[in-house]
Amino acid sequence: MKTFEQRFTVAYQYPVTFCRDVFSAECDVLTRAILRDVTDVSPHRVLIVLDRGLEEAQPDLTKKITAWVMANAPEISLAAPIESIPGGEFAKKQDTAVERLVKLAYQTHFGRKDTFIAIGGGAVQDTVGYAATIIHRGCRLIRINSTTLSQADAGIGVKNGIDYASGKNFLGTFAPPYAVINDVSLLTTLSDQDWRNGISEAVKVATIKDAAFLQWIQEHTDALRMRDLDAMEKLVERTAELHLMHIAYGGDPFERGSARPLDFGHWSAHRLESITCWQLSHGEAVAIGIALDMLYASLLGLVSGMEATRVISILRECGLRVWCDELTLRSTDGKLAIVEGLRQFREHLGGELCVTLPQGLGNKTEVHEINETLLEQAVQLLRERFA
Repeated sequence: MKTFEQRFTVAYQYPVTFCRDVFSAECDVLTRAILRDVTDVSPHRVLIVLDRGLEEAQPDLTKKITAWVMANAPEISLAAPIESIPGGEFAKKQDTAVERLVKLAYQTHFGRKDTFIAIGGGAVQDTVGYAATIIHRGCRLIRINSTTLSQADAGIGVKNGIDYASGKNFLGTFAPPYAVINDVSLLTTLSDQDWRNGISEAVKVATIKDAAFLQWIQEHTDALRMRDLDAMEKLVERTAELHLMHIAYGGDPFERGSARPLDFGHWSAHRLESITCWQLSHGEAVAIGIALDMLYASLLGLVSGMEATRVISILRECGLRVWCDELTLRSTDGKLAIVEGLRQFREHLGGELCVTLPQGLGNKTEVHEINETLLEQAVQLLRERFA
């Protein structure tokens, strides 16, 4: 018998740029992102996919994009007319959007060095990103994020995915984007719910990684709730920075291991999204998941009751809900229905359950089991104090 041990290392690098009015004549961020590989032969062909919710909220955006393409011709050209797909979890709950994009790429003879440009929220980024990675085993993807959630978290990393049956992100890939652009001006037309969604991810990462940032959020809850754009810009920048640092220096960018620190608060959040048939937005569900895990951590003695209350109060003062009645639903075996989320989370991790919890504020630890008696107590405490 003969064995060859294959080993190689591949370096990844991509810019994450914060700007305003990316499609204005004065801004060259997107042009530089597309043309940064100077060895390519012009013209550079792009397929632009637009979040339908953003398109409806900003009716002049399509004209701006078209004008930008014309201003950058002939170096940059459209492979097909601008495509729009629905935003929100609906886009991920079916493979129709992915099939449309695959068909469009095939019909336009799209190549590996041609570029998808996804403009929208996290669900659109997940969907277009998944399509881009399965076409030719990977086409270039530039993400232009348009929600607080995608700018702070979902649209800056290396994960793509769509839902299958009730499994959130059951189908997906790990693939770094070619570039990421966060245009803060795209946030101005968000609904209040979508505006707040990214705040929950900021509180999440601050709670387990940066106590000073958590303090900053607490000092700016009024500004954030009242839609102060400068405050939100600072929040999404710091949240994105912490996420990027974890991806680069956490030692597990493609999540080969079982520890997923950035999924703090998510095991129950994903289950709540499913139980409510996605009536809960991801950001709302994460806020509730964080609140539940904070109280559970306090019962374990990992944080004090005062620290748990502080984090939950920050979420509430930012306008986020921290309770939903579905937390008390029970399965036919009498267990809390959210407990099924632990099994799904364990399966997603690859076999071993590993739940991130805070250990003090600004630090974290991992536990490999959840005590269901303490979980029942945490749900009861959350209902009594914050429902």
